[in-house]
Parts: sequence; structure tokens; C-alpha cells
Amino acid sequence: MKFTARIPVLAAAVLVLLASTTGCNKLKARDQLNKGVQAYKGAQYESAIDHFQQAVQLDPNLSMAKLYLGTAYAQQVVPNLESPDNLKNATAAIDVFKEVLATNPKDINSLKTIASTYFNIQNFDLAKQYQMKVLQVDPNDADANYTIGVIDWLLAHKNAVTVLASEGLTDGGDGNPKLSKAACKTLQQQNTDLVNEGMQYLQRAVQIRPDYAEAMAYINLTYRRKADMECGDDNARKADVAEAQNWLDKAMSTRKTNEEKKENKTVGTVNKSS
Repeated sequence: MKFTARIPVLAAAVLVLLASTTGCNKLKARDQLNKGVQAYKGAQYESAIDHFQQAVQLDPNLSMAKLYLGTAYAQQVVPNLESPDNLKNATAAIDVFKEVLATNPKDINSLKTIASTYFNIQNFDLAKQYQMKVLQVDPNDADANYTIGVIDWLLAHKNAVTVLASEGLTDGGDGNPKLSKAACKTLQQQNTDLVNEGMQYLQRAVQIRPDYAEAMAYINLTYRRKADMECGDDNARKADVAEAQNWLDKAMSTRKTNEEKKENKTVGTVNKSS
């Protein structure tokens, strides 16, 4: 009787000890998180990563530590660099944010950072997939629409450069009327879907954000890829190039207006402070 009577008491003591240890670990995790944030703000990313890793180990449920850890890894990814260390940082960032998505599939920051990290290592297919996931959460995200359009243009441009090079030509930005009809047909097959999709998403970006000068500039570029595929229809080619120029003019005008607004805002702020 005495033995069995002691079991609940012992179990309760263990629970108290576990609760105390868990509470202590959470406090330590918070401390490591704070130290990591300070290191991150000072651009000491290696130190920040170490602190964030310790925070996650001490408290696996501390989602903020995971977000900072993934961001610190992503911050070290150099765009378009294919070195082992760069790809290692990219993979580490993506893996951490995927852990966050496992418990919160609609975390927009994680989706966007994974998409941008894939973009930076030129994995455009997966970058586009994750931007599509961003739009599932927020259809009115102008940047996601813009980035999908940019990816489509990059792929279409790569196709165009390859086909042009096969005929000893370089891209003139005018629909390349010297391109043979056979080569033009090849571009039609490769680029029609990319151009149509890219145009759709870029136009959507401008609808959402009417002062989106960068999206306007890429609409210009996408019209020039469309001009490549007119295959002997010179009027259609010229119309595409003219529309491209219209969007280029809009982009330049909008960028100038945006810069003026920014300058006026800065001047206004300085005047208020003085």
C-alpha cells in the first residue's frame, strides 16, 4: 500500500520538474532569440544563425526563432551564384521555412521567402510555384504577380537568344524581322504560353498597383518577345513594337513621378523635423 501510494506523488514531482525545466528552456530560448536579433541587426549573420539555432533547440515551438533563422540563411544567399556554400545557405533557408509552413501553410512571409530564394538560385520553376501559392493566399499581391511575369520573360528571352544565335543573330528588340520562318515557328512553340502568361500577370500587377513602373517595363519587354513570334506578319510585328514603346514610355514617366513623390515626401519630413 505504501509503495502504490507513493507513485502519484513521484509522478507529480516529475511533472513539476519537467514543467520547471520546460519553463527554464523557454526563457533561455527567448534570450538566445534576442541575442540573435541583435546580431542580425548588426549584419553578423553567422553569429545570428548560431543564436537562432540554439533558440529553436531550446524551444521548438518558438516560431519567431525559426522565421529569423530562415531569414538569416536567406540573407546570405548571393543571387545567381552557384557555389556549394551559396546553395547550402539557400537549401537551409528553404528547409526552415518549410518547417514553418508545415504548421502554418498560409504563412505569407515563408512562402515569399522560399519563392525569392529559389529565384536567387535560378530555380525558376519552383520560384513560380511558390509565387502561385502566395497568390492563393493573397490574389492581390502585386509583387507575386510581377515576379511570375518576370520569370516568364526570363525563360522566353533565354529561348529567343538561343534561337537567334542558331542563325547568327542577336536580339534587336524590334521583333527580329531577319529571323527565318522556321526559327520563328520554333519560337512560337517555345514562347507562346510564356508570353501570354507573363503578360497576364504583369498586367495584373499594374492593375493592383497603378504606379508599378517595374511591371510596366517588363510589359514592354514581353511585347518585344511577342513581336518575335509574328512570323512574317510585318504589321503585327510593328504593332507589338509600338505597344512595347508605349509601355516603356509609361514606365519612364511613372518612375519619374514616383521619384518626385519620394523627394517631396523627404523634403516634407525634413521641414517638419526642423
